Amino acid sequence: QVQLVESGGGLVQAGGTLRLSCAASGSIFSSNTMGWYRQAPGNQREFVAKITGGGWPIYADSVKGRFTISRDNAKNTVYLQMNSLKTEDTAVYYCNTVLAFREYWGQGAQVAVSS
Repeated sequence: QVQLVESGGGLVQAGGTLRLSCAASGSIFSSNTMGWYRQAPGNQREFVAKITGGGWPIYADSVKGRFTISRDNAKNTVYLQMNSLKTEDTAVYYCNTVLAFREYWGQGAQVAVSS
């Protein structure tokens, strides 16, 4: 079993910054790829970024150059630094990982960007 808990969401003006955190507990390993997804109202959940156990990041084109994913394996925590936020970044952000072919999600963190 894996538990994922996101924190750090909030309301910010366009152009601002936020940092999301995802604390993982349970049978999680530092080799697990950890990811961030988001879901805006009326839209499907979409991929934002992920980071491999070795620290290799992959980003969606929509956030490339603005968002940075990182991880601290000693703390079992993955971060999403979001800079130059746009109104279209408004969504609930979810932390994700896969372990033994089972997918795990956090409860989500609301990010709202105002114009």
